[in-house]
Amino acid sequence: MQTDSHNIRKRFSQNFLKDQNVIEEIVSIINPQKNDYIVEIGPGKGALTIPIFKSTNKLNVIEIDKDLVRLLRKNIKDDSFIIHEDDAMKFDYSKFKNSKLRIVGNLPYNISTPLLFHLLSYKDVIKNMYFMLQKEVVERICAKSGTKEYGRLSVMLQCYCDVESMLIIKPDAFYPSPKVDSAIIKITPLPKPKYKLLNDKSFSLIVREAFSQRRKTIRNALKKILNEIDIREIGIQPSARAENLSIKDFINLSNLYQKSLDN
Repeated sequence: MQTDSHNIRKRFSQNFLKDQNVIEEIVSIINPQKNDYIVEIGPGKGALTIPIFKSTNKLNVIEIDKDLVRLLRKNIKDDSFIIHEDDAMKFDYSKFKNSKLRIVGNLPYNISTPLLFHLLSYKDVIKNMYFMLQKEVVERICAKSGTKEYGRLSVMLQCYCDVESMLIIKPDAFYPSPKVDSAIIKITPLPKPKYKLLNDKSFSLIVREAFSQRRKTIRNALKKILNEIDIREIGIQPSARAENLSIKDFINLSNLYQKSLDN
């Protein structure tokens, strides 16, 4: 595909895959099937788009860059290839009317975290997601409690999804080359959270507040919404820090908070 005329847009944090061996390996990991309902975020110049489309009956893509939209329309002329010229951060993924979406993409580094939180709100209609992200972000998503990488992103995604790092990709596989390694992650939403959770919004609030200042103890981070005695009664030391709590601990804190609202 001839794409030299496209100017790299820094505001979109664009890095395009160029290594054919890496492209083939990623497509093999995604393993697209004929009847899959696949949505690609940020198809760019089509490095993944074209081989994925060859394996499916239909492909939806979301692209915000008008120049790339024109390029894609020029290079892929097929009624089963549908381009949504839109912002993936604001897109309504429930509009596809399908409860088994497979979402893939080479996500821009500068929006990957907020975009993942946006997609999490559509977990009920998503079968799985395969994303290329900055390696450091993948490490944070997959991190275990007690590690420096463990944080809000780890807890929120691991509560609702199974996560797995699949492949490390070096900078020279891209143009322009990023300054850091990338990685492919597989994210599979669970039918329900790993432990009984009373309220999603309460859970999100507790996790956000707990990690708002990492050096704070749970006692201090949550002092405006939970008291120390109640925290201790559910088996959590108020002197602990957020990075030392398990997913189950956060769910227990969330349920405690929700019960206080209901009373």
